[in-house]
Amino acid sequence: MKLSIPQKQRDSILNELKTANIAFQHIYPGDKPERQPVHTVYGGANLFKSDSMPKMGQAALNSFLNNAPNFVVLAQVLELTGHKALPKTPAQIKKLQAQLDKMTDEKRKSHPAWLPYTVYKKIIAKLQHEAIEDFRIDFEDGFGNRPDDEEDATAVAAATELAKGMKNKTISPFIGIRIKPFTEDLKYRGVRTLDIFLTTLLEKTGGKLPNNFVVMLPKVTITQQVETLVKLFEIIEKQNGLAAGTLKMEMMVEATQAVMDSEGKNPLLKLIRAGKGRCIAAHFGTYDYTASCNITAKYQTMAHPVCDFAHHMTRVALGGTGIMLSDGATNVMPIGPHRGDKLTAKQKSENTAVVHNAWKLAYGHTMHSLINGFYQGWDLNPAQLPMRYAATYVFFLESYEDAAVRLKHFVGKAAQATLSGDIFDDAATGQGLLNYFLKAMNCGAITEAEGIATGLTLDEIQSRSFYKILEGRRKKK
Repeated sequence: MKLSIPQKQRDSILNELKTANIAFQHIYPGDKPERQPVHTVYGGANLFKSDSMPKMGQAALNSFLNNAPNFVVLAQVLELTGHKALPKTPAQIKKLQAQLDKMTDEKRKSHPAWLPYTVYKKIIAKLQHEAIEDFRIDFEDGFGNRPDDEEDATAVAAATELAKGMKNKTISPFIGIRIKPFTEDLKYRGVRTLDIFLTTLLEKTGGKLPNNFVVMLPKVTITQQVETLVKLFEIIEKQNGLAAGTLKMEMMVEATQAVMDSEGKNPLLKLIRAGKGRCIAAHFGTYDYTASCNITAKYQTMAHPVCDFAHHMTRVALGGTGIMLSDGATNVMPIGPHRGDKLTAKQKSENTAVVHNAWKLAYGHTMHSLINGFYQGWDLNPAQLPMRYAATYVFFLESYEDAAVRLKHFVGKAAQATLSGDIFDDAATGQGLLNYFLKAMNCGAITEAEGIATGLTLDEIQSRSFYKILEGRRKKK
């Protein structure tokens, strides 16, 4: 076959392209396979105790069971698929519950009540075993501006409680602190709290940090703020014998300048790069951001169009970089106005109505985030946790069948494609599908058995890397 391009010239040109391609892949490696929590719970540092998380989990479970005593109530409030076919009377509900309990998983899936029944059961199980996936000990908005002596003492106390929680294994799988921003008026306070907290914690634990520990820097607007935190990390690591790069950070996107700088450019990737590999996530601050857009308090909600704009700008800037993205919080709490043990029937009814209305709002906000590719968000109160998991489970369960078929077909095609030896594109696309199932399994939406229905083995799924899966299958050829 006659060719026009000499081999030497072709190879020289393609080697130049190789350099550019590898540089691109380094900047945009794709989503990380590591677990990403579905939420971050924020709590004032002054309130943090070593057993805060199990107590919050119990409070969340009590709130859920009090306001949704059965799966039918949950289905009706959220208008879940199949809710119109569900019974209305207590006797009928009890009878259906017993029938569903006796069914096999496969038979139950064909029943109109499958989704609400399954979601309800999974919420209870999650609240009982791992209600809180991620927690931030908050020294910023959740703590406020207090006298220096008080914040100093709180930093010591919170670090001591965290050390105790590590020992007692009562903390969440992911945890960290939020310090005050590095603005000119608060930078000294932010640094001092960071120093006191970490120094105390490392002293109490013999130089150990909790798993998945992170420091959140709020109100980031310029790269120098991120660079400053990195320099401080380096000093703390050296002074305390930590390996270089141990301390990780995340930044908050809560000012217009974080999505459009003074030159009319999106600075987010530049801000992430300023972290020198230490910045692992970007969290959206709904209320500070809407305020920075001059939105009045009444309309500062997650559903405002300016939030969607910021989300899209963040996704466009950081998509494919491996930086985890988190949405903000719903600030309407599902807590009734009446308290006490001797409430009237009317007061109880009013409480339930308030909770259910807040549930619908939070469910809608979380589902909107998920649809827009934000798999994590904030929770401010234990009573919000049931709706975090309700939306997350519905999102994954309603998409499961299609995703499972798609991944199964892709595994087969990709495995054949590996025979050519060029598997990068296959791995990049497949990783996205694999991440879907990893996220669903991590939060309890699907089981391991449902994961392997994709055609992958459990070992392959737990490898968390589609590239490794394809390499392994190619070696078996």
